[in-house]
Amino acid sequence: MAQKKNVGTADFSTYTKKFWKFFAYGLGGIFLFFFLASLGVFGSMPSFDELENPDSNLATEVISSDGVTIGKFYRENRTPISYEDLPQHLVDALVATEDERFYNHSGIDARGTMRAVFKLGSSGGASTITQQLAKLLFHGERSRNIIVAVTQKVKEWIIATKLERQYTKNEIIAMYLNRADFVNTAVGIRSAAKVYFGKEPRDLTIEESALLVGMLKNPSLYNPTRERRKELVFNRRNTVLGQMVKNGYLEKEAKEQLEKLPIKLDFNPESHKEGIATYFREYLRDYMRKWVKENKKPDGSDYNIYSDGLKIYTTIDSRMQKYAEEAVDEHIKNLQVEFFKSQKNNKNAPFYKINQEETDKLMLRAIKNSERWRLMKLQDISEEEILKSFDIKTEMTVFTWKGERDTIMTPRDSIRYYKHFLRSGMISMEPQTGHVKAWVGGINYKHFQYDHAGQGARQVGSTFKPFVYATAIEQLNMSPCDSIIDSPFTIPRGRHGVSADWTPKNSDHKYRGMINLKRALANSINTISAKLIDRTGPRAVIDLTQRLGVSSEIPAQVSICLGAVEITVHDMVAAFSTFANNGIYIKPQIISRIEDKNGNVIFQTVPESHDVLNQDIAYAVVKLLEGVTEDGTGTRLRAGRAGFRSYDYKFDNPIAGKTGTTQNNSDGWFMGFVPNLCTGVWVGCEDRSARFNTTAMGQGATMALPIWGIYMDKCYKDPKLSVSKEPFERPKDLTVKVDCWKASKDTLDFDQDVNEFNF
Repeated sequence: MAQKKNVGTADFSTYTKKFWKFFAYGLGGIFLFFFLASLGVFGSMPSFDELENPDSNLATEVISSDGVTIGKFYRENRTPISYEDLPQHLVDALVATEDERFYNHSGIDARGTMRAVFKLGSSGGASTITQQLAKLLFHGERSRNIIVAVTQKVKEWIIATKLERQYTKNEIIAMYLNRADFVNTAVGIRSAAKVYFGKEPRDLTIEESALLVGMLKNPSLYNPTRERRKELVFNRRNTVLGQMVKNGYLEKEAKEQLEKLPIKLDFNPESHKEGIATYFREYLRDYMRKWVKENKKPDGSDYNIYSDGLKIYTTIDSRMQKYAEEAVDEHIKNLQVEFFKSQKNNKNAPFYKINQEETDKLMLRAIKNSERWRLMKLQDISEEEILKSFDIKTEMTVFTWKGERDTIMTPRDSIRYYKHFLRSGMISMEPQTGHVKAWVGGINYKHFQYDHAGQGARQVGSTFKPFVYATAIEQLNMSPCDSIIDSPFTIPRGRHGVSADWTPKNSDHKYRGMINLKRALANSINTISAKLIDRTGPRAVIDLTQRLGVSSEIPAQVSICLGAVEITVHDMVAAFSTFANNGIYIKPQIISRIEDKNGNVIFQTVPESHDVLNQDIAYAVVKLLEGVTEDGTGTRLRAGRAGFRSYDYKFDNPIAGKTGTTQNNSDGWFMGFVPNLCTGVWVGCEDRSARFNTTAMGQGATMALPIWGIYMDKCYKDPKLSVSKEPFERPKDLTVKVDCWKASKDTLDFDQDVNEFNF
């Protein structure tokens, strides 16, 4: 019996030894696996430097002068914030839902891991917040290959423990929320708060925080914008609220109140084609493409505006930008109604006075410039087939001033339809600093992407005349009070290179006799401009105009005195600002500084300036331009009239300005400024042959001036902007006569009678 007992004991001892042997080998194998994984044998592991500075792929922020983020450049729309900017209830909701023992583990929750192993994951996963952060930072989505997936899980554990040694718990929470994807262009908690609720994270309510935390489980599944998933999202949000109660972060009574609240979104998906200052942002993007080539990182590599998390501090004021866009929308919307009315009996609408051949050329050019043409050419489709497709009706969404509209029409008809729409360009700038405060390049960036503020040069009409008058005052020592006879005038062939006799006519076909320069410019009299350029010569006018910052090529012809010159709104604003700035030109600035993701200033703008006119001459031009709004073509600013309707503005403060209307009413301009703000506005159609058929509707005083008035009225009503209503500063010991004798009404009536009877 004893012998049998010894045999049994020996057998048991053998199994015990084998068990511990296998256990030791298994444990050793696990340690070896972890060790090899940490060395990168199963795929690269992050270095110490990478853990200290993980690849963040941060969006570049475009920030206004008043501290508002007006746009971003990104491949992944993410802007990080610090832990201090997170509301406590958001942190509590995250910990309660995603990692209850977050503050008690060192990256791996052993208890949760064992539970998941024994229950084969049926009671939930075991990934801690730190492990989820490791996955987001260093390898992304889990592989479907079981072997690779296990390796990834092991690497997560290793990285998680390293992260816990490198960062505090608060830093880990902030990093995780900054990396999380909330879909709908929102990556990171700040973007999510902006996109779904239109606010900063610190302003989120408890139920809003619970909704966002609930999305982390499966952002696509719990997408709150999907109508069919509203109930699913509602229940998930309430589950998070329940977890907060369970873990002591929320009172049960509060939870019962909050879970009854409906889901309310303020959904604003961030897009390059939507939001504020869209045309400006595109102009800035092009500017930055050039900037990165000229400004390198300390290591010599290029900055990436889509992933380096730069902060571009612009000169744009978000309030003024908003007012400018509202002014354009309000007036163009009204004016467009009148334009459609004017085209009712036009068989070739919206084009006037062009034949069928010219119309066909214009339409073909537009077709070949369309996105549809470009995409079909990429597919190697023949031009003949592409052209045929433009005559086949198709479903499309088109722009209207009452919102987008689904319709069916041929692509060719849609092009003609869009050519009916009036466009606008507008820039507002501080003359003393060169800071551009507002930039509107068109009426709707999604549908009309051509920038008429900085990109498109159009004929400027009579807004060019102040350059002629300024040249005469500088070169001929004239003053606003000097008089010239308004009478028929001809520059003979050969003089100033004129190829044939040139006889300009006044727009009203009348002549006023003896008239001073101030009244001549106020009424935009063509013969006076012609006589002045005849005395100075075209070259002197061109030289001054170029010193004023106009970069367009200007032909050395006398006809430029009437505005037969194409210039951008950008350059016109810079030129007129010089008059307001005592004759000193300052190049328009759109950026004040650029910082890297760590807040280091890597670029600071240095203003470019040069003297153009002495302050006496500049002030004399200002007084000339004041006459335009006192009793000239700009007096509608005083009455609040647009020609076809009334507006609220009625200004009584000093304003210097000039209207401009080009031949056939194709372009309407108004350039206006007060002591600390200069704003230029252009209005017209894409093609010069698409236009109003009457000067009453097509002139600058009707098309462009009201936008300036609406904008300035909004600015004046915002006291925080401090837009000046004061008189322009008069230079001491002024040497140019600017205080002209003003004729009485009876005298003006007599002069008018003399004109009418051609005495």
